[in-house]
Amino acid sequence: MKIQKLYSLTRQAIDAYAMIEEGDKIAVGISGGKDSLTLLQIMAGLQKFYPKKFELMAITCDVGFEGMDFRPVASWCESLGIAYETVKTNIAEIVFEHNQDERPCSLCAKLRKGAMYDRLNELGFHKIAYAHHKDDFIETAFMSLIFEGRFYSFPPVTELDRSGITVIRPMMYVPERSVATFARENALPVVHNVCPVDGSTKRAYAKGLVKQLSEENRGVKDRLMHAIEEAHFEDWPVKVVK
Repeated sequence: MKIQKLYSLTRQAIDAYAMIEEGDKIAVGISGGKDSLTLLQIMAGLQKFYPKKFELMAITCDVGFEGMDFRPVASWCESLGIAYETVKTNIAEIVFEHNQDERPCSLCAKLRKGAMYDRLNELGFHKIAYAHHKDDFIETAFMSLIFEGRFYSFPPVTELDRSGITVIRPMMYVPERSVATFARENALPVVHNVCPVDGSTKRAYAKGLVKQLSEENRGVKDRLMHAIEEAHFEDWPVKVVK
């Protein structure tokens, strides 16, 4: 996958929802997976030619799982000239040893985000980019339909009043297959996820359903993404029309 295509799709989303303003200080949330590493590579490139100038860094919340080594990510960020921050926590212990909830993902996500947001505020960064791609938006809509009985997907831009952080999702138009191809072709330093529930979540179930639909109905993902954008969810920003 040519990075120019990724730039084009990402910039399309950034412009459509006014994700970047002049002088922004943006952190890219790095999980270690292919998606977040690809987003950082894209944002590093955009920083050089996007008309609105912004500062960029990368941040990881280390939840405390043994066997997840982020040192290759740190070296890669250094090669890109991007500051990299790792927030060390004991979230894994809290979630899997002290928490009695059989669905640990939501608690883990809440604690991870809280730890990163606190550190970003200390550093003076008030915007974070997450690597949710097109397939993530669609799968989230399926999860909402199946498990909550409503049609919904997370917004491209979210202003979190309590933390003072604004979340942006610049890869919303980028297909997951393009991310996988780019990460493989460019040997990005992917960190293997050792979480014991990885791959057995509701999202994994929704991913399987979307995959089957896509195999049986050509172009269905484009139509589903169009339906999401046209749903006019209450907490979504108004799309900029040019």
